Amino acid sequence: MPKYVSTRRDFLRTVGVGLAASVLPGSLRAAQAAKKRPNILYMMSDDHAAHAISAYRSRLAKVAPTPNIDRLAKEGILFENCFCTNSICVPSRATILTGQHSQTNGALDLGGRLEPERQYLPKLMKQAGYETAMIGKWHLKQEPAFDYYCVLPGQGSYFNPILRESGGQWPKNEIRFARYDSRHSSDVIADLSLKWLKGRDRSKPFFLMHHFKAPHDNFENAERYDWLFNDVDIPEPESLWKSGNHGSEATKGMGTSIGKRNKRRNMGHHMFVEESLGERQYKRQAYQRYLKKYLRCVRGVDDNIGRLFDYLEKSGQMDNTVIMYTSDQGMMLGEHDFIDKRWMYEESMRMPFLVRYPGIIKAGTRTDEIINNTDFAPTILALAGIEDPDYMQGRSFVPLLRGRTPDDWPKSTYYRYWMHMAHHDNPAHFGVRTKQYKLIFFYGQNYKKRGPKPTQPGWELYDMKDDPHEMNNLYGKPQYAGVVKELKAELLRLRSKFNETDEKYPHIQKVIDEYWNK
Repeated sequence: MPKYVSTRRDFLRTVGVGLAASVLPGSLRAAQAAKKRPNILYMMSDDHAAHAISAYRSRLAKVAPTPNIDRLAKEGILFENCFCTNSICVPSRATILTGQHSQTNGALDLGGRLEPERQYLPKLMKQAGYETAMIGKWHLKQEPAFDYYCVLPGQGSYFNPILRESGGQWPKNEIRFARYDSRHSSDVIADLSLKWLKGRDRSKPFFLMHHFKAPHDNFENAERYDWLFNDVDIPEPESLWKSGNHGSEATKGMGTSIGKRNKRRNMGHHMFVEESLGERQYKRQAYQRYLKKYLRCVRGVDDNIGRLFDYLEKSGQMDNTVIMYTSDQGMMLGEHDFIDKRWMYEESMRMPFLVRYPGIIKAGTRTDEIINNTDFAPTILALAGIEDPDYMQGRSFVPLLRGRTPDDWPKSTYYRYWMHMAHHDNPAHFGVRTKQYKLIFFYGQNYKKRGPKPTQPGWELYDMKDDPHEMNNLYGKPQYAGVVKELKAELLRLRSKFNETDEKYPHIQKVIDEYWNK
C-alpha cells in the first residue's frame, strides 16, 4: 500500500526543499514538510498538438504564438519526446489517472470508464493531505473522486455548457450557470477554476486538474477571436499534398482526410468549403479553414491560462506551485492530409508537456528524454512526497526535472491503438518508438468478436532523425534488417512488461503470429 512520505529526509529527496533532516524533531519535521509541499496545477487541453505551441518551434510558431504556454518553457522545462500510449481521449485520461496502460486499467477505447476506486491519483493526493479539484472536461463516465468537481458531461458543449457539480447525486447533478449564457467553455472553465482557487482551504496545498474542452472538434472559438488569422496564410505541411504516403498496404488511403469530399470520411466537411472548387483549391481552402478555427480555439486556451497565472502571481502562489501543461494526445494538423488523432504517427502520438517549478527546475531547460502519460501520475505523486505505488506502470521523471537522467532511464515507449476502422477509418495497431526509430504493426483486426472486416496487415519503419515527417517507410529494406530485429525484440519485451498481449484475443494473435516475420 503506498504511503505518504512524511519524513523530512524523504521529502528532501523527493522535491528538494533545502533544510537538513536532523534540524527538527520528527513530528515538527512532518508538519513543516506538509506546509512546504508545493501546490500542483495540472492543466490539460483536448487534442492540442505540440506543433501548435510556438515553444515547440514548428511551422506554426510565427503565425500562431502561444505566449502564456511558452512562458512555461522559458521559465521551466519543455519535453520534446513526451508521448501518449493510446491516442484517443478516454484511454489517455484513464492512463493519466491510473499510471497504467490501457489493457491494465481497462479503458481500451471510447467506451471505457474509470470507477472512483480506480482513480488512484486523486485518491492518493487526498490521503496525503492535498485539497483536490477536477474542473472541465472529464469524459470517464463515472463520478470523479475529487474533493470538488465541476465537469462537462461527455464531450460537453462549446457554448453555454451544462456541468455536473459535486454535492449532488451523480449523474443527475447537472447545473447551468445563467451568467454563462452564450459564453465559451474555455472562459467558463477558467472562471470555475479561479472561483475554486479563491475559495479553497489555504491551510492545505492544492491539486487542481484544470481541463479545457478546446481545441477539440468542432473547433468552435469564442466570438472575440472570429477575426483572428483572417489575413494570414497558414503554412502547409509538405505531406498535405502526399496523401496516403505511409509506405504500406495497411494504411494507404485510410484515415480522415481534409481534401476528400465524401462527408463520412472528411472530418473537415463542416469547414463549409465551396463544392465547385477544383481538387487542389478545395483541399487548400479546407486546410486553411480547419487550421484557423483550430488555432483560434488554441488562442482562447492560452489567454485563459494567462488569467490563471495572473491570479497565482497576485496571490503570491506562483513560485510555490508546480505548473504543468499538456494535452490528452496530439492532433494531425494536415500532415499526410489527415485530421484527427488515433495514429501512431508523430503529430498524433506526441504530447506537449511543459513544467514550471523554480524550486527544482532550471529555467529554459529542454530535454529529449522519452516519457509517456503513464509517468504523469508517479511524477505528480513524487512532487507531493508520496511513494510510488507498485500497481502503477509509469515512473516518476522528477530526476529529469532536476536536470539529471538516471542511467537506467527508458530508451523506448510503447503505443497501442485498440479501435479498428471506427469513426475515422483508422486500423488498429501497436508499435515502439525510440529516439531514432519508430516501428508500427497494423494488424488489421478488430479485437471485438463483431465489427468491421479485417484490413491488410502491414509493418512500417521510420527513421525519426532523417525522416521526422514519416514520409519514407524503411521496412523490408535489407540494410535495416538489424534495426527491425532489435525493435521487434523491444516490442515483445514491452508488450510482456505492460500486459499488452493478446491472449484474450486469439484472432488478433493469429494475425500477429502469421505476419511477425514478414
